[in-house]
Amino acid sequence: MPAPVRKTPANPAERENTVDEIYERVYVAILEHRLQPGTKLGEERMADIFGVSRARIREVLARLAHEQIVELFPQRGAYVAKPSTEQARDVFEARRLIEPAVVRRLVDTHTPEKIQRLRQHVELEADARRRGDKRAVIRLSGEFHTLLAELAGNSALARSMRELCMLTCLTILLYDAPTAQSCRDDEHQMIIDAVARRDRARAEEIMLDHLDHIEGSLQLDQGNGEADLEAIFRG
Repeated sequence: MPAPVRKTPANPAERENTVDEIYERVYVAILEHRLQPGTKLGEERMADIFGVSRARIREVLARLAHEQIVELFPQRGAYVAKPSTEQARDVFEARRLIEPAVVRRLVDTHTPEKIQRLRQHVELEADARRRGDKRAVIRLSGEFHTLLAELAGNSALARSMRELCMLTCLTILLYDAPTAQSCRDDEHQMIIDAVARRDRARAEEIMLDHLDHIEGSLQLDQGNGEADLEAIFRG
């Protein structure tokens, strides 16, 4: 019986959309802790799941590897990154340098519309907590910090924050930080309030305390690296 023919995008724009879509689905699966650090991302299996060529999957994995979300090993393949304790400390050191700059810029450039977007996001977090939707809580908590950087209006900062938030998510999963302590929703609200008041010093102080609380909640706990990719992406 001949092997099934996978649909190949007809033009570069379609191809890019396909790569973007697969990238985003993998990204969100990691962010929601459905994919654990150390999970193998087999090219052939993922190509079959998404109905694309292995070359397309390699593009996605290369992009994720460039952002340090995935690690590529010769002869072994691609794995969801598994940050060491030293790498975790590096991530938080970088965030302590970058995020005060983000809130300073946002204090100087915020508008009522930006503050409203942040408050709406925090309400989504609160709703997810009320519903007990842990995956949504994890994803939205990380996206709050990325949203701050996007609204601050600096694309380089926004890209950096997206990468750092993902690495933080991997670290939290790997070292088993309880969600309720690792990213407290009341502190998100306090950051917004300080920004709305244009209180730069207070916004920076709360952000640094917030990062301290996240890092301080980490506990050493290795993931097993096993996952059912088909159940994750087809479920």
